[in-house]
Amino acid sequence: MLKLKAGLRMALPVQFLIHYGYLLLFIWVLAEQLGVPLPAAPVLLAAGSLSAEHELSFLLALLAGVAAALSADSTWFLIGRRYGRHVMRLLCTLSLEPAVCVRRTRELFERRRNVALLIAKFVPGLGILASPVAGQNGMRFGQFLFFDAIGSALWVGALLGAGRFFGVLLLHNPSLLNWAGKFSGVLLALGVLGFLMARIVRRRRMFSAFVAARLEPEELKRKLDAGEDIFIADLRHPSELLTDPFTLPGALHFSPGSLAARSHEIPRDRDIVLYCSCPSEATAANTAMSLHKLGIERVRPLRGGYDEWKRLGFPLVEAQPDELSER
Repeated sequence: MLKLKAGLRMALPVQFLIHYGYLLLFIWVLAEQLGVPLPAAPVLLAAGSLSAEHELSFLLALLAGVAAALSADSTWFLIGRRYGRHVMRLLCTLSLEPAVCVRRTRELFERRRNVALLIAKFVPGLGILASPVAGQNGMRFGQFLFFDAIGSALWVGALLGAGRFFGVLLLHNPSLLNWAGKFSGVLLALGVLGFLMARIVRRRRMFSAFVAARLEPEELKRKLDAGEDIFIADLRHPSELLTDPFTLPGALHFSPGSLAARSHEIPRDRDIVLYCSCPSEATAANTAMSLHKLGIERVRPLRGGYDEWKRLGFPLVEAQPDELSER
């Protein structure tokens, strides 16, 4: 048995968890739930494995994880209640999950608020958004705590249970210890790296989707000629306007950051067209992603941007004096 214990300790890269136990578990889960892109799943899995050998108590590990999740969620709930939409912009900045739409999170919460809290931590992005949305929508704090505690217990318990299952396998199959001892550290590192890389890949895919969905200059001109009401944002740097002080008809000049910050001024009932003068419309596509995460869906970059519109000989208007300074 002592040999098995030593093997298990060597098999899993959990020395810190053995020494600092529940405190480390609490801090790690708390950090992830506050928005730090540091996955807690590997730590919870390791804690579950250690509980199989009675190095940690499964119940105390569960309580530590739930307490951390509730602490973070309650903080976001109170911040969401006080600051509303401003905290959503912050969470979109912290989040590495670009596919999450704040508007869809609100709609899910409004339809099935209790169910949303139960499943939030199992859905990428929804876990950190559900709590401030609950606060913003006026949910009672006691009701929030009740359902959030159940959802947190399900999430923490599922990961601890999976880790304990793996730990039991090690206890009953000592031959796995040599393999685990050699590769578990590498697997944990690959798991964390894979978690981050998956989010980066999803972000790149969404970026590519925005580029692929860009609006052709000819189509925009047809819409303008037909009298359609379109919100057009010129995202070029102010220095570019000084040397070429013209814009598309009806366009307003914004810096990319200020446009996202003033998203509440952007109409939701019409097409939003963004253009810049950078290769592949990178600035316009990135800004489109930021606006999409804030619930503005009818947004498209202009293919070729300002330079393509000008090359085609389409109409331009002289920029107004206030357009020459960054908004």
